Amino acid sequence: MEMEQTPLSSRTHVSIFGAVNAGKSALFNKLLGQDMAIVSEFRGTTTDPVTKAMELIPYGPIAVTDTAGLGDTTAIGGERMKKTEKILNRTDFAIYAADPSDFDETAYNSMKAQFEKRRIGHILVFTKSDLGSNGVCERYPDALHVSVRDDASIERLRSLLCAQLSKYAEQSNSMIGGLLPAGATAVLVIPIDSEAPKGRLILPQVQLIRDCLDHGIKAVCVRDTELEETLKELPRVDLVVTDSQAFKFVSETVPSNTALTSFSILLAGTKGDLREFIRGAEAIRSLKDGSRILMAEACTHNVSHEDIGRIKIPALIRKHTGAQPIFDYCVGYDFPENISDYDLVIHCGGCMINSRAVMNRTAVCRENGVPITNYGIAIAYLSGILERSKAIFGI
Repeated sequence: MEMEQTPLSSRTHVSIFGAVNAGKSALFNKLLGQDMAIVSEFRGTTTDPVTKAMELIPYGPIAVTDTAGLGDTTAIGGERMKKTEKILNRTDFAIYAADPSDFDETAYNSMKAQFEKRRIGHILVFTKSDLGSNGVCERYPDALHVSVRDDASIERLRSLLCAQLSKYAEQSNSMIGGLLPAGATAVLVIPIDSEAPKGRLILPQVQLIRDCLDHGIKAVCVRDTELEETLKELPRVDLVVTDSQAFKFVSETVPSNTALTSFSILLAGTKGDLREFIRGAEAIRSLKDGSRILMAEACTHNVSHEDIGRIKIPALIRKHTGAQPIFDYCVGYDFPENISDYDLVIHCGGCMINSRAVMNRTAVCRENGVPITNYGIAIAYLSGILERSKAIFGI
């Protein structure tokens, strides 16, 4: 996948935080090399987070987010702060921008504690260095001094960011490279039903095909209707990967001595805590009438009669348990702040959000004692093939 085509969910997320009027938006624009955020002398110009993809050479594709300024005490400022706090949950690395002539050290130390709590590396950047300082900079010798009027200082920031990302930022994991050797053959089962987008593949399928190419693994793509014939024609098959919705049929078709898993489970192995998701699936057996289940979807889409999260999984759970649980839904990055009333969270594959967001949601569930699993693992459990599906991971 070319870098400019890398989806946001697969990029390292760098967020710029700092006080109101600290020069965050000007810094954001200079990093990008284009005017994406409004810059003004008035305080509080940035009202909502703005995210833009860029290529940080030589590190690679990243996503940079400009956030609303900290310290806005107005009523609407409080709402802006909530959005800024949510950005923390998907931030891999942070830049804290500060005006040295108006530096609130208490606010910085408070945000630094948030970074440390979430294990987010950060750089302290003193902006507007061309305007001088009040002597505070000497107390922070590791801080970087930049000016948007000094291109060389911005280049120094880019270089330091490259070095720090290699040290701190979460590195993207291969979906399949650690499971199969080069030269292996994987059969990817891609059903074409009413849920399949016309003329294209969904993101996890595209990512896995590219991952196979990157690691010298032969990828054979077939519909479920051609699977049996394909398996007979191929001299060797090392792994079959299926869409979760065809799990039961594919399991019955693929010989028992051939490894089998799903796109969603592979995503869980790279974006989430696979072992915790597997433990979470065991909570399904304890569901009763009135149990509350949160279905966490990373993207918005039209709902059809074949929708996996809103139709198929709920139907499978009702059939498996004989109970009538209550299903709630959250979409995109809008994960509820209070989940303590839920008995189970079932997350989608997470192809549209980054790994940091999935891991933070998992941590929230763990802290609240709420089990969490994902679509593919839940379907494998409900279909009685979870043991087979996780074997490829050595679990």
